[in-house]
Amino acid sequence: MNRKVLIAAPVHSILTRWLEANGYECLVLEKITQQEAMEIVGECTGVITSTRLQIDKMLIDAAPNLKWIGRMGSGMEVIDLAYAAQKGIACYSSPEGNRNAVAEHALGMLLSLNKKIIKSNTEVKNGLWLREENRGVELEGKTIGIIGYGHTGSSFARKLYGFDVNVLVYDKYLSDVVPKYMEECRSLDKIFAEADIVSFHVPLQHDTIHYLNHDFVEKMQKPFILVNTSRGRVVDTKALYDGLLSGKISGTCLDVWEEEPIAAMSVEMKAYMDKIAGLPQVIITPHIAGYSVEALYKMSKALLDKIVMKQ
Repeated sequence: MNRKVLIAAPVHSILTRWLEANGYECLVLEKITQQEAMEIVGECTGVITSTRLQIDKMLIDAAPNLKWIGRMGSGMEVIDLAYAAQKGIACYSSPEGNRNAVAEHALGMLLSLNKKIIKSNTEVKNGLWLREENRGVELEGKTIGIIGYGHTGSSFARKLYGFDVNVLVYDKYLSDVVPKYMEECRSLDKIFAEADIVSFHVPLQHDTIHYLNHDFVEKMQKPFILVNTSRGRVVDTKALYDGLLSGKISGTCLDVWEEEPIAAMSVEMKAYMDKIAGLPQVIITPHIAGYSVEALYKMSKALLDKIVMKQ
C-alpha cells in the first residue's frame, strides 16, 4: 500500500525525492489549514511541518496510521510530544539545520543596529546625508549575555569570536563545556550585573514564557540591547515597550513577536507592534532568521537522515 506523507512546510527536494523513491506519496500542501489537515491526516503515515500546524491531541487522534512527525527547524512546542510518545509516534526536529542561519541573522541585526545601517540607509534614500546623527557603536569590548546554549546559542557565540567581546553563557540545561573564550554562568546574576547585550536562544516552554519581563529588565544594571531570535512569547511585549521608553533597553533586534503573523495579532498586540516598530532603536524582521537558502537544504537533510535511520 502506498504510504502518504503530509508536507505542510517548504522542504528541499532532497527530502521529497527520497520519500517518493521509497514508496511514499508526498502531499505537498504548504499553506494547508489546521481544519484541512484534520480532514486528510487520517491517510498519512508521516507529517512534516514547521509552524503552520499544531500537532495536538485532536490532530493525532485523527491520524490512526501516523508513525512519525518531522519538524523543520526547532521549536517542538507545536507537537504534543507526550501524547505522540504515548501513541508510539516518533518525533524528529532539525535545529542543526538552521542554527548557522539564525546565528548569522542575529549578528547581522546587532551590527546593523549598533552601526545604524538600516536607519542611515533609509535616510540616504530619502535625500538625507546625516553623519553625526548616525555615529555608530562598536561591539569590541562589550559584554554579551547569551541565554540558551543549544544549537543556535552556541553558533551565535562562535560568530562573536574575533569581535573581541566578553561572552557570558547561561543555560540551566548546559551539558557541554564552553570554549575558553567564553564564561559559563551558573545563574543570571553576572549577566544582570555586566551585560551590555542580551541574546535569547531558548525553546518555548513553561519556564521560558515571558522570560524577559519587567523584573528581568529592572535587574539589569546597565542599559542593554535585547536580541531575540528564539520565540516571540519569550519576551513580554509590554515589558519590552516600557523598557524601551525608559531607556533601560537601549535597543532591540527581534525576529519573532509574541503574536504572529501581523494578521493574527490582537488589537492590543498590533498597537504595541506599531509603537515599537516606529522607534529608531528597533529592528524587527518577520521570523526569517532561519530562512536561508542553505538552511532549507540542511534542515531537510537532517530530517531525512533521522527518518532513514528509523526505517
